[in-house]
Amino acid sequence: MASESMVNDLGEEVSLDSGMQVVAFKLRDEEYGVNIFQVQEIRNLVDITRVPFAANYIKGVINLRGSVLPVIDLKKRLGLEQTPYTENTRIVTVMVGDLPVGMLVDAVTEVLTIRSKLVDTKKAINEKDITKFLSGIGNLDGRLVIMLNLEEIVGIPG
Repeated sequence: MASESMVNDLGEEVSLDSGMQVVAFKLRDEEYGVNIFQVQEIRNLVDITRVPFAANYIKGVINLRGSVLPVIDLKKRLGLEQTPYTENTRIVTVMVGDLPVGMLVDAVTEVLTIRSKLVDTKKAINEKDITKFLSGIGNLDGRLVIMLNLEEIVGIPG
C-alpha cells in the first residue's frame, strides 16, 4: 500500500503519514519502545517494596502520590539477563487499560516518531512465547526499535 503524500510550496514531496510517537528506552543493548499515549511519567529509581508470593517478574510496589504502583522488572519478564542498576535506571509508568504499572528500564533514550513501517514480528522471531510480548519492530533508517505489547506483558486480556 503506497503512503499518501503531497507536494509542499517548495515543490518537495512530503509524506502525510505522521507516524506514531514512541518513548524509546534501553534494556541491555537493545532499544525498545511503547506508544507515548500509554506513558504517564518517567521517574528515577526509588526504593521498591517486595510483595510476597507475587509473580517472579513483579519487582514489588512503590508509593506513587499516595497510591500503590506495581513495578515490573521488564528484563525478567522478557527473559533477558539481569544487569545492575545504574544512575540511568528509570521507572516508566504506563497505563495498561485502567491499570497504572511501573516498568524498570536501563535508560530512557528519547521520544521518536516511527512512520507506519512496522515490520511483522513473525518474520523477526519465531518463538511464540516471546512474540506475544511484541507488537512490531520499528525501523528508523536502520535503527531498530522493538515495540512492546503492554497488555500481554502486564497480563491483561486484549
